[in-house]
Amino acid sequence: MNVVTLFFYLFSGLLIASAVMVVSSRNPVHAVLFLILAFFNAAGLFLLMGAEFLAMILIVVYVGAVAVLFLFVVMMLDVDFAELRQGFLQYLPLGTVISLIFFIEIALVVGTWQLAPEALNMRKAAAAQPIDAMNARALGRVLYTEYVYFFQAAGLILLVAMIGAIVLTLRERVGVKRQDVMAQNARGKATAMAVVSVAPGQGVTTSGVMRRDAAGQDQPGIGG
Repeated sequence: MNVVTLFFYLFSGLLIASAVMVVSSRNPVHAVLFLILAFFNAAGLFLLMGAEFLAMILIVVYVGAVAVLFLFVVMMLDVDFAELRQGFLQYLPLGTVISLIFFIEIALVVGTWQLAPEALNMRKAAAAQPIDAMNARALGRVLYTEYVYFFQAAGLILLVAMIGAIVLTLRERVGVKRQDVMAQNARGKATAMAVVSVAPGQGVTTSGVMRRDAAGQDQPGIGG
């Protein structure tokens, strides 16, 4: 048994065990942590297959964003999962049927890949790729040459969706003090600060601090 096979069995075993713990954990925080562990082991399997770009995306996107977001939501909402599990037995037959359908589909895909007449030629063609070509470099070459217009269109759609989400969620609230950036940047020394001259025994009144202007007249200052 070589090192690659050893790591394959290690990552596969940890991935299956962590996936089972995600479903069977009673604590939702522990379930999310096991999900993060499953993502890391899946990334290790991708590295063994030479798909380092998928491994990087799995860690950066799913572990760094999605799983952490799940963890924050679970910890902040404090959902009563005991109440949600009360109808588990009611939907168990339907879930079993759907699981069997999924297993049959996976078995058909794997069996077709192994038994089809053209499967051997496809495996030979995949093995004939140059070993020194990195997965990320090959993917970038295809993405930014043959599919560059589709890539730009996808970016434009995401930009429009982001602007639409901001516009739809923006609400003008009456009575809320907002920051005026232009007025704040245009402030000078005369409007930003004032020299207050308080006479002895004068102090703060209900109308404010009396300040003396340039002409020597007492004027009401900041309201107290």
